Amino acid sequence: MRAGFPLPDVTWEPLRPLWAAAARGELHLPRCSSCARICWYPETCPDCGETTFSWEPMSGRGRLFTWVVVRHAFLPQYKGLVPFVSALVTLEEDERVRLATRIVDAAPADLRIGQPVEVCFQPLSFDGVDGTVPAPFFRPAAT
Repeated sequence: MRAGFPLPDVTWEPLRPLWAAAARGELHLPRCSSCARICWYPETCPDCGETTFSWEPMSGRGRLFTWVVVRHAFLPQYKGLVPFVSALVTLEEDERVRLATRIVDAAPADLRIGQPVEVCFQPLSFDGVDGTVPAPFFRPAAT
């Protein structure tokens, strides 16, 4: 297992632009170099099959697609986080894009499918793991 796990490897080339942008408080995602679709995860464009992408800034606005309240630490490092809300968020730029994230600053009982959300950046950390990584989380959008 990689040292620092489960913190993300911010130097891993396929996702390095995501983590570099997050460190600046920005959400960047890959856009297909051929058809211009926003592609998450950056492996192969689901529309045209292209494998090259350019990373672009996103608005950080979206909608809550689905969520679950995690109440059991499935890894020892998660013990200090439970309960937390794990979610999929669609983006304003393309609702086909669904980002796995955590919802913060909200009571689970107040969440609704389709609810407007906005990105926020917080340090990601885990019990027993040295260091933190600035990470994109989502919270209910300010009205």
